[in-house]
Amino acid sequence: MPAQHEFSTALLRVFLEVARLGSFTTAAPILGYTQSAISRQISALEEEAGTPLFDRLPRGVRLTEPGRRLLVHAQAVLDRLDEARRELTDLRDLNTGRLRVGAFATADAELVPQAIATFQRRHPEVTVTLREGFTPELLEMLGAGDADVAVVSYPGTQHIDGFDLRKLRDDFMYVAFPSDHKFAGRRQIRLADLQDEEWIAGSSRPEDTLISSCLRTGFEPRIGFVARDWIAKQGFVAAGIGITLIPSLAVDSVRRDVKLARVHPDDIPPRQIYTATASGFTPSPATQAFLTLLHR
Repeated sequence: MPAQHEFSTALLRVFLEVARLGSFTTAAPILGYTQSAISRQISALEEEAGTPLFDRLPRGVRLTEPGRRLLVHAQAVLDRLDEARRELTDLRDLNTGRLRVGAFATADAELVPQAIATFQRRHPEVTVTLREGFTPELLEMLGAGDADVAVVSYPGTQHIDGFDLRKLRDDFMYVAFPSDHKFAGRRQIRLADLQDEEWIAGSSRPEDTLISSCLRTGFEPRIGFVARDWIAKQGFVAAGIGITLIPSLAVDSVRRDVKLARVHPDDIPPRQIYTATASGFTPSPATQAFLTLLHR
């Protein structure tokens, strides 16, 4: 079988410098070695190559034909390695890279956009993308490697197999009323007070919406209109057509002609908001920086 050559990068760097200068003696101080150490390293490289790479002359050295062939490849190999080191440094320093974020709709009202805006100001060279979905979809994306980090919501769990969860905050529920509604001045509301109200929901099936939390208490809201978009829901409320639930995550984005009353926590306990990453995988530098921002 032909010999397998395994040239070390250290020996290749010595080889290139000697080839450039044409002398072991001249290359030695530049590389930080003695002349005899340079000679030994070139001899070791020639042993690996199975052929002389330099002709030793009375004054200096000169590349042999195999040495000239190796020179081209050695320069290319070291250039690629230097490029790889630069790319790794850029990734570490967030001068390049990507960040794929997933979040549920309410988190996209303020929390996630603020974090992304801060991240982009600090790391403008990192490409950021966002995908929206329900928590099961977001976890599926993480598990498939299609997202780096997700903001998800759960009633109270802090463990899901296959994922690392870190709690961000509690998310309390508010009821949005028209400004002239009889409950518009309330700071807190009980579900029992809302039996006769028309609700605006994201689906005609209460169990697919935020109102599902009402069902667990035995309260069955009467859905009058379906509007999936947060702005549309607020428009219906402001027009006096119905009321809707708004999580505390979205409170700061509520229009001025809509009034809020917090749902008593005994009626709808706060849901837990977490950041999620896939277990067993090292977060990229961009992912780690984004997680730090979110948790601040």
